[in-house]
Amino acid sequence: MSAAAAVREGLIGTPVLRKEDDALLRGRGRYLADLVLPDALEAAFVRSPHAHAEITRIDLTAARALPGVIAAYTWDDVRDTVSELFLEAEMRVPEQVREAIKPLSRLQPVPLLADGRVTCVGQAVAMIVAVDRYVAEDALELVEVDYTLLPPLVDPLRALDADAPIVVPGTDDNLAVSVEGKVGDMAAALAGAAHVVTERYKSHRYVASPMETRGVAVVLDPRGGGLTVFASTQTPHRLREVIAGTLGLDSGSVRVTAPDIGGGFGQKGVQYVEDVLVPYAAHRLGRSVRWVEDRTENLTSSSHAREQVHDITLAADADGRLLGLRDDVVINLGNANLTGLVVPYNTLTHVIGPYVVPVLDLRVRGVLTTTMMTTPYRGAGRPEAVFAMERALDRLARAVGIEPHELRARNLVGPGEMPHRTGLMYRDGTMQTYDSGNFPELLRRLVGHLRIDEIRARQASGDVAPGKRLGVGLAMYIEGTGLGPFESGSVTVMPDGRVRVATGASSQGQAHQTVFAQVAADAIGVPLDRIDLIEGDTAAIGHGVGTIASRSMVTAGNAIHLAGLTVRDRLLADASEALGTDPADMEIVDGVVRPVDKPEAGIDIAALAARRAPLLVPGTSTGPGAVISETTYFKPPTVTVASAAHGAVVEVDERTGKTEILSYVVVHDCGRVVNPMVADGQVTGGVMQGIGGALYEEMEYGPDGSRARSPTWTTWSPRPPRRPRTSWTTSRRARRSTRSG
Repeated sequence: MSAAAAVREGLIGTPVLRKEDDALLRGRGRYLADLVLPDALEAAFVRSPHAHAEITRIDLTAARALPGVIAAYTWDDVRDTVSELFLEAEMRVPEQVREAIKPLSRLQPVPLLADGRVTCVGQAVAMIVAVDRYVAEDALELVEVDYTLLPPLVDPLRALDADAPIVVPGTDDNLAVSVEGKVGDMAAALAGAAHVVTERYKSHRYVASPMETRGVAVVLDPRGGGLTVFASTQTPHRLREVIAGTLGLDSGSVRVTAPDIGGGFGQKGVQYVEDVLVPYAAHRLGRSVRWVEDRTENLTSSSHAREQVHDITLAADADGRLLGLRDDVVINLGNANLTGLVVPYNTLTHVIGPYVVPVLDLRVRGVLTTTMMTTPYRGAGRPEAVFAMERALDRLARAVGIEPHELRARNLVGPGEMPHRTGLMYRDGTMQTYDSGNFPELLRRLVGHLRIDEIRARQASGDVAPGKRLGVGLAMYIEGTGLGPFESGSVTVMPDGRVRVATGASSQGQAHQTVFAQVAADAIGVPLDRIDLIEGDTAAIGHGVGTIASRSMVTAGNAIHLAGLTVRDRLLADASEALGTDPADMEIVDGVVRPVDKPEAGIDIAALAARRAPLLVPGTSTGPGAVISETTYFKPPTVTVASAAHGAVVEVDERTGKTEILSYVVVHDCGRVVNPMVADGQVTGGVMQGIGGALYEEMEYGPDGSRARSPTWTTWSPRPPRRPRTSWTTSRRARRSTRSG
C-alpha cells in the first residue's frame, strides 16, 4: 500500500513498505566500518590463547619500537586512570525481588585488560594503537607474553563441585547467580501423581554472529575535548554512561551515536572492554581511534549464549493434567557475570509456558567457567526453558498415551482465565501475570495447519522414503515483552513543517524508520513522508535504554505516540487561534489542520510553524528553529505477554541424520500489529535463526578450553595428545592457531 493511501485509512495496522530499504538495497547504508575518519589511528588486541593461566610476563618493547606504533597498553598502564568494567544497569535488583526471592547475584567487575590472569580464550591482554590496522596487527606478533597454565574449567556441572578450579580468585566457589521460585507442595504433587517423567535436557552454546561485527570509532571535539563515539551498539545511552563512568568523565562530555547496524540479537546489547578501551586511547592520545572486530574475534571474544542444563520433572494425573513442575537449571555464565539475573530469571519465569501448573519447584543457578561469557541472545533464556518444558511434555504425552497436542490442550490457560497469575514474581518486582491471549486457539490453528492426522496416517502406513523417518513436533510458549524501566520519545514540528521524531531505541534491522513513523504520523495526522526519525544518538534525546528484550514498540512506540498526541493538541490550538474555530471541531488530515465541517478552510502545519517560529515560546521549543516539541518517557507498569505455537514436519535420514524440514507453521499473537509485513518478517527471521541454531551452530570447547569449534566445520579434528606444559610464551603460531579455531 502506498504511504498516501495509508494516511487516509490510518497507518497503524497497515503493511507500509519499509522506508529503510531503498538506501540499504542500493548499498548506501553507513555502517561503522564505512565511516571515514581522517588521520584516525587503528587499535588491535593481543588475546589469550589459553582458557586459564597466570600471566608471568608481558613485554611490549619490540611492539612499541615498531615504526607506526603510537601506543601499547597493558592493565598496569591503564589501571590508575580507569575503573573496571561494571554494567550497573544490568545488576540492579528491584527491592521487591530482593526481599521476596532473596536471589544471589554476585558481581564480577572485569578489568579492561587481563590483570595477571586470563580466564578464557580470546580475553584481551594488551592493546596496540598504530597508524593503521596492518601495522597494529604486525605489532601484535612482537608482543611476548609468558603464561603459567592453570586447570581449565569448561563443564558447568563440574563448576559446582567443591574441588573445581576457582575462576575468580578470592572466592569460595563458582556460583554467581542463584534464584528460586516455589509455589505449593511439590512432594505432595509427586505423591499424588499417576504419571511422573524426569529427564535431563541440554541447550548447547552458540553465538549471535551478526552480519556486521562489533566496532567502535572515537572522534575528539577540538573545542572542548569531548568524545563522539560511533559504536555498533543496541544501547547508546547505556554505553555513554559506561564509558563516562569507567573513564571518570562527565556523561555530558560523551556523545554516543549508532550508525546503521548490521544485526545485534543481544550480542550488541551489552558493553565490552573494547567499547571503553578505544575511547580511553582516543582521550589519552588526543587522536581519533577506531577498532573494527574481525570475524574470528567475534566468534571467540564477543559473548556467547544459550548453554543450559535442565533436570526437569513433570507430575500429572491419570488424564495428563499437570500437578507440578520441578526444574533444576544450571547455566554456564562463562568467565564473568555481567548481566546479573537477566537470563536466569527469564528462564525461571518462562519455563511454565502457557500452561496451568499449580505447583512449582524451580531453581536456577548460574556458574562461572573458563569459557567466554554468555549474555542475552534473542530470547535471552526463554528458548532454553521452552525447549526443556516442551520436550518434557512430549515425554509425558507418551506416558499418558495421548497425542502431544491433546496433552497440551488439556493444560492450557483458557481465555476466560485471563488475567492469569502464575504465583511467581517477575524480575521487575510485580507478580507474573498473563494479561491476555487465547492459547487454545493458537493450538487449534496450529494443529489444523500441520495436518497432524495426515502425518500420523503416513507414519502408520509406512508412506515414507526408504531409510527415512517422518516426524511432526510442536511447541508453545509465552514471552514477557515491553520491559521497562522506560523509553523515550520526542516529537518536534520543524519550521518547514516536517516532523522530527527522536527516541532512545536503536534499530538493528527492526524497521524503526518505518514503524515509528507510522505511529507518529497517525498520532499527529501527517503524511508518512514528512516524518524524520533520529535514533541511536545520545545528542538527540537525553535519556534512553535501547533496543533489547523485545521492548521497542511497546516502550518507544508508546512514548512517541503520547508525544505525538500532545503535539497534535498544540497544532489544533494554534490553528484554532488562526481560524477562529474551536479545536474540538477540527481535525488534522495529511498535515492540514481544518474544520471538520469546512475542510477547504484548512491550514498546513508548515504555515502554523511559520507563524510560531519567530515567537520561540518558552516551554514549547527545544532550540533555535524549533516550533512545537514534546518529549515523553513511557514507563510500562510491567511486561505484556506475547504467545505463539510452532510446529514442524521433518524427514530424517536414518543413516546420516540429515534433516529436511517439509513444513513449518507459526501461529503468533503479539497483540496490536503496527505493520503486518514487518511483523511477519521478524517472525520468519526468528524461525530461520532458531533452525540454524538448533541444527547447524555450536560453539564447543575442547577439554582444555583452548579451542572452540562448530560442528559445521567438518575438517576440524581433535588436537593430538601432547606432554603437559605449565608455561607458555605466545608466538605467531600459537596465536594463529587460536584465531583459526
